[in-house]
Amino acid sequence: MSLNHLITIRDLEYREAVQILDTAEAMAATQSRRVKKLPTLHGRTVVNLFFEDSTRTRLSFEAAAKRLSADVINFSAKGSSLSKGESLKDTALTLQAMGADAVIVRHSASGAAHRLAHAGWMNLPVLNAGDGTHQHPTQALLDAMTLRRHFNRDASNPAVEPVAPGTDLKGAKVVIVGDILHSRVARSNVDLLHLLGADVTLVAPPTLLPVGIENWNCAVDYNLDRALAQGPDAVMMLRVQRERMSAAGGGFFPSPGEYHTQYGLDRQRFNRLPDHTIIMHPGPMNRGLEICAEAADSPRSVIVEQVANGVSVRMAALYLLLAPEGSTND
Repeated sequence: MSLNHLITIRDLEYREAVQILDTAEAMAATQSRRVKKLPTLHGRTVVNLFFEDSTRTRLSFEAAAKRLSADVINFSAKGSSLSKGESLKDTALTLQAMGADAVIVRHSASGAAHRLAHAGWMNLPVLNAGDGTHQHPTQALLDAMTLRRHFNRDASNPAVEPVAPGTDLKGAKVVIVGDILHSRVARSNVDLLHLLGADVTLVAPPTLLPVGIENWNCAVDYNLDRALAQGPDAVMMLRVQRERMSAAGGGFFPSPGEYHTQYGLDRQRFNRLPDHTIIMHPGPMNRGLEICAEAADSPRSVIVEQVANGVSVRMAALYLLLAPEGSTND
């Protein structure tokens, strides 16, 4: 892979995106062994630089790095010199001086990962673990990995067949529902799923759609029942990010009950879905708001599988950016 960083899906070409997914499948195959650890990144140090709380993403990156035998330093902004006023630049210089080999950064400001990678403060690979409402590339990649495993699968066969290398998502129909306005997951998924050939429809109330949505590579619908009637291969429910809404003054929908009635995957909508449709969610879930328990816990829910695939995708990203044989342009 020719990339030096993984900041946004838009940095990826089709070939590179498929290469990451194929590498993630190879990494997943190693995790069925009794000894899951690989020596690939032995002696390398990876820093988790998290300015935002996120237990599952941080743990996923930490597990991925450790399974490749890298040393991991977890750096939280709370309680650090950053809370005393240290700049992002000084933090970057400190990490470089400490001998870090890669930095995984999560930040509330859109563009923070790009600035860390390209401001010239350090010469280290940067992986974006989510920046503001901008991008979350590894989340989109793990979602694509999950969908790729189930797309065109025989719904009567519960076993997930191995994915042939080079497989994309041409012809897949994906409906993404909910808080698009505040979602870096939605932005990243639209970019990646379109790149891989899928047809994406976003569903949300007008108040939860960003300005310029007409320029995205997807369709937009305000009616969830109409979108689901098209028989999608996957329905991805997004978390309603109430903490961001509160900071913006609220008022994005009349009430939680009204939102669930109009845009929630309730029992009736779930029961009307085709048998082949899988249910996805980036987590954490607001049960009873965007998704009902029946859908979240059904055999067609792949939410737990998404978490497992997240470790494999992040192993693949670290391998391709840090391992000498993974960083070639072949």
